[in-house]
Amino acid sequence: MRALAGTINAPGEVTLNLYAVSHLTPRISAQVVVRRAKMGDSVKEGQTLVTLSSVDIAAAQGELILAEQEWQRAKNLGKDVVSAQRYLEAQVGAQQAHAKVLAYGMTEEQVIKLLSGNDATAATGQFDLLSRQDGTVLSDNFVVGQFVEPGDLLFVIGDESRVWVEAQLSPAKAANIEIGAPAWISKAGLRMPGKVVQVHHIVDEITRTLSVRVEIDNSSDRLHAGEFVDVAIETGEGTPMLAVPNAALVLMEGDQVVFALEGDKLHPTSVQTGATVGDWTVIRSGLSAGDEIVIKQAFLLKSLILKSKMGEGHGH
Repeated sequence: MRALAGTINAPGEVTLNLYAVSHLTPRISAQVVVRRAKMGDSVKEGQTLVTLSSVDIAAAQGELILAEQEWQRAKNLGKDVVSAQRYLEAQVGAQQAHAKVLAYGMTEEQVIKLLSGNDATAATGQFDLLSRQDGTVLSDNFVVGQFVEPGDLLFVIGDESRVWVEAQLSPAKAANIEIGAPAWISKAGLRMPGKVVQVHHIVDEITRTLSVRVEIDNSSDRLHAGEFVDVAIETGEGTPMLAVPNAALVLMEGDQVVFALEGDKLHPTSVQTGATVGDWTVIRSGLSAGDEIVIKQAFLLKSLILKSKMGEGHGH
């Protein structure tokens, strides 16, 4: 017998960790000139993802170059030669022109490169949009030559190494869930551990359920947003019940089996299983408290038995 924590089971849906997702959008009207990344690519923070061209930014670039030239002339002449008003106007004009191109989406590095030539013909109107984070390109819904407006979504970049699973529970059940509680998700034979990171405070108007958010280490890239999974969340100390380690269970001819010691021999014994909690599975029937079973290398024993049966079959 083992005291297993109580569990609450619920359906869940895999979602992106929205704290590790960023959208890339233009701040001004522009045309897509060059695509530099595509869906599925791994990208780094600061990497160029797309080059755009804009009439508005061309004008702003030209204004910046001229304003910077005027400011440099005023500085070189000094306050003793130019009037205080002209000196201040040149300084403020350069600062405003600088702020304008930054507000349009140019980076400080792009501005420095633009001004390094000190040539108004460099105001081509082209500029790059850069990734705000390390991650994977999850969406890139645009084509080269397309005209885009401020706020149009060009790229979605996400870090999928940790994902969320949103489990839907009744408010009564959700009240028993604590932040940090261990949890497990399963789908098609796959089981992965996680922990509760948030319990929502707003009940869904349609389903009348609360969402409990479980965070999962997805560095193996086994889970993807939109998939449906089963969620089991631990809810405290629980009560003693008969359970065996998951590693002791093997599937033979469609039945869950453990290898039990009877006398000095091991025998495959069919069992009826219940809930799985962490690394343990509840046994409803087939074993009694105190029975000795194989905990390690059960799969190896299964393989040896199957190999032995195959050998017997070839002997006839």
